[in-house]
Amino acid sequence: MLEPLRHGQVQWATGPLERQAHENHRLLLSLDEDAMLKPFRVRAGMAAPGFDLGGWYDADAFAPGSTFGQWVSALSRYYAMMGDEPTRDKVQRLVRAYAATIEPDGRFYRNNRFPAYIYDKLAAGLLDAKCFARADDDALAALAHTTRVALPHLPDRAIPRNEHSEPGEDFTRHAWDESYTLPETQFIAWQVTGNDVHRALAMRFMYDDFFAALAAGDNVLPGKHAYSHVNALSSAAQAYLSLGTVMHLDAARRGFAMIDAQSYATGGWGPDEHFIEPASGALGASLVDGKMSFETPCGAHAHIKLMRYLLRITRDPRYGDSMERVLYNTVLGALPLQGDGHTFYYSDYSRNARKVFHWDRWPCCSGTLPLLAADYAINLCFTDRIGLYVNLYAPARVSWRQDGIACRLDMTTGYPYDGSVSLALTLPASLRFVLRLRIPAWTTASEVHINGRRDPVPCTPGTFVAIDREWHPGDRVELELSLPLRLLSVDTQHPGTVALLAGPLVLMRLLDVDSDAAVTTTELESAQRTAATAHDWHVLTPRATLTFRPFMDIQEQPYRVYQDVPTPGRSTIRPPYGSMPE
Repeated sequence: MLEPLRHGQVQWATGPLERQAHENHRLLLSLDEDAMLKPFRVRAGMAAPGFDLGGWYDADAFAPGSTFGQWVSALSRYYAMMGDEPTRDKVQRLVRAYAATIEPDGRFYRNNRFPAYIYDKLAAGLLDAKCFARADDDALAALAHTTRVALPHLPDRAIPRNEHSEPGEDFTRHAWDESYTLPETQFIAWQVTGNDVHRALAMRFMYDDFFAALAAGDNVLPGKHAYSHVNALSSAAQAYLSLGTVMHLDAARRGFAMIDAQSYATGGWGPDEHFIEPASGALGASLVDGKMSFETPCGAHAHIKLMRYLLRITRDPRYGDSMERVLYNTVLGALPLQGDGHTFYYSDYSRNARKVFHWDRWPCCSGTLPLLAADYAINLCFTDRIGLYVNLYAPARVSWRQDGIACRLDMTTGYPYDGSVSLALTLPASLRFVLRLRIPAWTTASEVHINGRRDPVPCTPGTFVAIDREWHPGDRVELELSLPLRLLSVDTQHPGTVALLAGPLVLMRLLDVDSDAAVTTTELESAQRTAATAHDWHVLTPRATLTFRPFMDIQEQPYRVYQDVPTPGRSTIRPPYGSMPE
């Protein structure tokens, strides 16, 4: 079993992960605390100073106060990462002020579409305040009180989601709500508090008819709400860690293999927020006029969290490949969350796509984006008894203890635009351990140099290369990864609808010149960087020179992810990344 590093053991250098983490931290610090607390105070019948945030968030809105718990979670994790005392102070004020709004009759949950969803986020936020921001007894007391008052408003079991319910219905019986995602947080609460109430709640909401079907290889995903059911797979993974139930691990692994098989080249899934029928051509058909291709911050949060569980449990680097794929091609390209609640929600993969904000302010993605960005640090590296696993390549300083000895690794890289990764070790004395580096399955050539000399260790794609040696202070490791161009079809029913990739990056065509210019596979596979350090590629056609750019670097320009080419019969056209292991 691999262990993640703590948030404070990774310090980012300048790069896209550092940028997104810091911009979300600054935004949450700037949010008015009275406005954040207003839905809870209004529903409790208390004086509620401050302004309404609007959108989904207000007391009588679609999902009142739904992102409050995630904001507390994110702030707690930013404190753990940065040690910023104003951040911790804000967490403690929010926890105490929220605790004062909890009414014994649980009136907050009356006439509420999402009692389970909101309770889950509140419980997670209070746990994180305890575990990451040292809120201690205040947070755990608020968790116990919140659980007592929420319980009468929760269903008696995990029930499927019904998106056609109407206001005025009994919200404890219908299922706009997502009760099947509750077990993950409840198992963690049981581990932190030792209170068997949380274990009982986790067991009560295990979605075992769903999990048993997936574990048996029955694809029951089509038609289901995509984001929440990927979240449910994290509950299955946590059930395996908490109870040792192999069926739940099988459900998480096989369920994700089914999702991977119906993913876009970016790793995104669930057009219009729902899973599709396999082998139906629905993924390719969604490109015609569908604008809601992937629920980006929420989906990426669920995806990367599940990949972290599965990578830790199985040590299979293909889960790291999948994590990287979604990271660079979806959420790092999200428009920044705005202080007025305008939020990037959907990635658009249609023929004439643009980045836009969601039409409502403060939707669910305004909670998951800050939380996801806070967790980038715990995806970078993992440890076991004998060494360090490097999973993602990004400019950072990593500190860990090996055999009780403080060690440091400084990573310098231009990845994913550049395949060169430099790792410098700072050790107090010579020390033997195993350094493992993820070699992506898509690379065609890679090699390792140690202190300027090539190491003969085999760098097989789709593995962690293991370097087992006595390391010395000042040792330097250089990893060189090829970043091959390749084409991926959207699905087998549309083999001539292809995306162009360079290494882990999907290159998207800017529609700033002739948007109808035809292109062939040969022309796409001959794409050239405009300069060695540029983030643009040019594709030369008889009619126009086309510019291709990664999603992270697209701003307001219209773009197209998939290109239509004469139907190829070549091995370069293949399903996205292949299926995950059974």
